[in-house]
Amino acid sequence: MSEEYRIWEQKQQDRGIDVKWVKERLKEFKVETPSWGYGDSGTRFKTFKQAGVPRNLFEKLEDAAQVNKYTGMCPTVAIHIPWDKEDDYSKVVEYASHLGLKIGAVNPNLFQDDDYKFGSITNVRPEVRRKAIDHMLECIDIAKQVGSKIISLWLADGTNYPGQGDFRARKQWIQESLQEIYDKLGEDMRLLIEYKCFEPGFYHTDIADWGMSYAFASKLGPKAQVLVDLGHHLQGTNVEHIVAFLLDEGKIGGFHFNNRKYADDDLIVGSINPYELFLIFNELVAGSLDSKTAPTAANIAYMIDQSHCIEPKIPAMIRSVLNIQTAYAKALLVNRKQLREAQKANDVMAAEAAVREAFEIDVKPLLEQVRLEMGLDPDPLKAYLESGYGEKILSRGTGGKGWQ
Repeated sequence: MSEEYRIWEQKQQDRGIDVKWVKERLKEFKVETPSWGYGDSGTRFKTFKQAGVPRNLFEKLEDAAQVNKYTGMCPTVAIHIPWDKEDDYSKVVEYASHLGLKIGAVNPNLFQDDDYKFGSITNVRPEVRRKAIDHMLECIDIAKQVGSKIISLWLADGTNYPGQGDFRARKQWIQESLQEIYDKLGEDMRLLIEYKCFEPGFYHTDIADWGMSYAFASKLGPKAQVLVDLGHHLQGTNVEHIVAFLLDEGKIGGFHFNNRKYADDDLIVGSINPYELFLIFNELVAGSLDSKTAPTAANIAYMIDQSHCIEPKIPAMIRSVLNIQTAYAKALLVNRKQLREAQKANDVMAAEAAVREAFEIDVKPLLEQVRLEMGLDPDPLKAYLESGYGEKILSRGTGGKGWQ
């Protein structure tokens, strides 16, 4: 234990913080990384090829294992079908286990098939809707094979022009389709319904905000919940308010962490607006301490959804994971008693100060100590860069497996 940490710990204890509890929570915290975050990706204009990018799911798992090795908090990997489709999923499970990993959420793809040009489960052609439903049923079957408990669904359906589609008919087709999917879920499985304000449709998106996801999930039942992607909101949206509302309703099931400046930019988590990320975790921590919302908070799937375009894949993923951990650590350091007292007294300045004080705390000594106690290098990114793995995988060449 360094002298720097001893001093830091004493300061927090003087603030009334139970540092032992904070460290326990940090050690338990896990974040899922996405298989597609390790592959080639790009913008609407260009997919940029990088040397060393995985050529198949097994190599994606190898790269994900590096992130888990140095951060100690990423033991599961989300997969996307058909990008990660395999003939024998028992081999996937076996290899993941060999690497110290498990398969996490299974993500259906309802946006890249030519048949889905005018929608998948909202398509006016019943045979296309059937195709989309069958694909989601296939994903449920794959999830059962790999031991996943989560189907994570983002629906790209929408229109570009007024009059192009019948809003109410499309809504009804979604509900009917999701009900069939829901009924096929295992008893311990969940369907997480993601929303997005726009793109790829520019006039309307069929599931455009959290309220629409909430409405569909509520009608389906307790195994359906809302998934919040930080890049899927209109500018200025108060995401932490949405999080608190869904927590209180018991309907928040997961996150797709990323960051944005303008739209769904899929930038490194916390790189643009770290205060927003902290405020989201502030609500999540508060919800975990409330007996009403604690069960929901304890069951949230924390996942990263990024498609690194110009960054080296593994270092970018590690940076996102560490930024998430930093925001969470700061949220754990909010003096809840002080905050509650300020809120009860309508003391606006004191309440804001209680939150800001925690955000401004340097948590580097805390995180370094937690990593040492977990048997990890105190500087995960530096340790990875010095490991030689990044140079080793260059032998894969250029032209690995990307989005398609």
